[in-house]
Amino acid sequence: MNRHRLLQIPSILLLMILASTASAHSADAVGGFGSGFMHPVSGADHIAAMLAVGLWSAHLGRFAILLLPAVFLLVMAVSGFAGAAGITLPAIEIGIALSAVTIGSLVAFAVRLPLALAAAVVGFFAIFHGYAHGAEIPDSAGPLLYGAGFLLMSGCLQLAGVAAGRGVMAPMATVLTRTGGGLIAIAGLGFLGSAL
Repeated sequence: MNRHRLLQIPSILLLMILASTASAHSADAVGGFGSGFMHPVSGADHIAAMLAVGLWSAHLGRFAILLLPAVFLLVMAVSGFAGAAGITLPAIEIGIALSAVTIGSLVAFAVRLPLALAAAVVGFFAIFHGYAHGAEIPDSAGPLLYGAGFLLMSGCLQLAGVAAGRGVMAPMATVLTRTGGGLIAIAGLGFLGSAL
């Protein structure tokens, strides 16, 4: 199996998952892992940010493809526990919206930051995403299984972004990736307007 076909697998799986449910919040009744797994696709803002992290990782190259999603998921896990514990963090929705604007813009303008700084950027925005997911754990859901579910789905969304950034045809790769980043940034401005 060639590399391009391998990179299409996360995107195909993600599309199958999204097509199988009309509303992710309907999974809340299931509780635990299933509820957490479907929760990230209940918000366009989270989907946009996860795709942007994947696209930017693909743009930055080899080490970033592993590092940026891993940092995002790790920080999101820690801040998810903070949200579940009821620790107060201000401006969550604004931070989530700004993540799509910022990371989408970084993709759109093909910004290449040093890897440590890029990891710090995605780690900062992961705080808001993780906190929001942790604070929204249904009472019936076990927090560890719920957290594992939302981390897995978030990772799948990021892999879909990586696959899109790496799997497009070479002559159009830069144009399509940057266009995708621009669309995410514009969507982020819409999310920001709703959050203010």
